[in-house]
Amino acid sequence: MQSPQATPLQLPSFLYGPSITIKSKTRAEGRRCGKQYQLNGSLPQPRELRTVSPEEVVFTHGLVDFQNQHPAWRLYMVSDVMMSLYDVDEKNHRHLSNLYEATFRETSWGALYFALSGMAPESAERIALRLQAVLRFWDALQHGRYLHQTLNTFMSLEELMTDACGWAMDAWCPEGGASIHSRFSVASERMARATREDCVEAILRQLPRIFSFADRNKLNHPHEVMDATAWREHLATLDATEFERISAVRPGAVLQRLYIWDRQLDLQ
Repeated sequence: MQSPQATPLQLPSFLYGPSITIKSKTRAEGRRCGKQYQLNGSLPQPRELRTVSPEEVVFTHGLVDFQNQHPAWRLYMVSDVMMSLYDVDEKNHRHLSNLYEATFRETSWGALYFALSGMAPESAERIALRLQAVLRFWDALQHGRYLHQTLNTFMSLEELMTDACGWAMDAWCPEGGASIHSRFSVASERMARATREDCVEAILRQLPRIFSFADRNKLNHPHEVMDATAWREHLATLDATEFERISAVRPGAVLQRLYIWDRQLDLQ
């Protein structure tokens, strides 16, 4: 049996074409998934996978997709499948989201989509699963030529993952490594087994860098919320759900917690 790493990069055919065509195909795919879910609680695999040729580009973010009338691979439009799937049971969309991720994270295209998507939940445990999924398909994904958030900047897999998920290496493998792959491997292993205290220490190590992104003009209490020594005590006050949201140490999530804390101080 061929291993995932030995296969070329293949994406579902519903992700190829002009944007308007993909939108129609992804909505239809979401409805198809919904019908099977209603029948037996599972999700079907895509009907057709196509090999991505070396000259083709995979758009991983809509931010740079301005020529949407041109046929292209648009990985970011997996979200349209999920939105269509949610129509099956809008009140239970979190379960459907988790099911879709668990099912298709075990494919090369799904692994990459969920690693890049920034979808909640973004706990250390969930991010570890996403990164480890990408690592399993690393060789296949290296066949891709990617466009992420910078116009006309075609990226290799290593460049893409560093640009989109490099924060995980910074937080969980700061000592560096022999390769991008090895650093993500170490980072994901540490995230997977991290205790709450491990996460606290990782957050504290990253605070100086995260503070550099904060807009002081939007803060009423900058001296408190940008005091690294006060963060250990603040983190101890968070319940399990609040802490889980920042446990992976994604800078955007920690920065959001900083602004929430600032607003909370207004009420004291």
